[in-house]
Amino acid sequence: MKILIKGASFIVTLNKENKIYRDQDLYIENKIIKDIGSNLNYPASEIIYAQNKLILPGLINTHHHLFQTLTRSIKAVKNTPLFDWLQYLYRIWKNITPEVIYISAMLGLSELLLTGCTTSTDMLYIFPKGAKGKKLIDEEIKAAQVLGMRFHPARGSMSRGKSKGGLPPDEIVQNETEILEDSERIIKRYHDKNLYSMCRIALGPCSPFSVTPSLMKETEKLARTYQVRLHTHLAETKDEESYCREIYNQRPFEFLEKHNWLGEDVWLAHAIYLNAKEIKKLAKTKTKVAHCPTSNMRLGSGTAPVSQSRPRSRRERQQ
Repeated sequence: MKILIKGASFIVTLNKENKIYRDQDLYIENKIIKDIGSNLNYPASEIIYAQNKLILPGLINTHHHLFQTLTRSIKAVKNTPLFDWLQYLYRIWKNITPEVIYISAMLGLSELLLTGCTTSTDMLYIFPKGAKGKKLIDEEIKAAQVLGMRFHPARGSMSRGKSKGGLPPDEIVQNETEILEDSERIIKRYHDKNLYSMCRIALGPCSPFSVTPSLMKETEKLARTYQVRLHTHLAETKDEESYCREIYNQRPFEFLEKHNWLGEDVWLAHAIYLNAKEIKKLAKTKTKVAHCPTSNMRLGSGTAPVSQSRPRSRRERQQ
């Protein structure tokens, strides 16, 4: 594939120098930007005229639940905290089918594409018992392939239902054997580690209040055996912290650390209620955070301490 984009008003690189090109052409060959300059004249299979247009790198969405696009306008949970919100919607989500997953993924990913997002993650953690819960991740991947979007789905999981002291009802959790076998199946079938890959798999036990400690351990081992990333929710609400103290006698971060869930191959969703010591450990281990401001505002969960964790500028260090 050879694409020549002519006369873009601005080409924003977002490189280390934040270089911006004005009124320039851009040439792409086999997914690689080969040249930027004036009056480029490469033979191209497609020419795009971009006068009065802006070119910038595609945006990346680092946390999503695509299946929730179909239940986001329910009045009954309009202003409710996370645990109440989940317990109400679990009753609807237990009816999820492969068709529902495909439609919701097409909707959610299309919305992202229309706003300039070309790469998205997702965490699908609802797998109803019986035939309805089979191969749901496959439907998301199929939707991304149809749309031509780069996709990094996390095979989510819940193994601790109400009968074991968890938050979700038993009919939407799976046993660890089911989870681990399907996780391995998806990695073997879909994970592409090559440069410019359009699909990479991660593993994502949902949260401290919906998984067993043994699932956290076994998922970590499986992910690192196949060298795929790990993803989970952490420190999203005060309720989660209370739950972890009551069940594990630990803070959420301590629960994570105990099960070796820190490192460059791990990213966490929300991470609102962390103390200074925990933030330093995240930095030291290069563990990543998707801080999800829209979700946090929607639920009134709080604000992630992003300003405390970012590197200080030279001016700030001198003050």
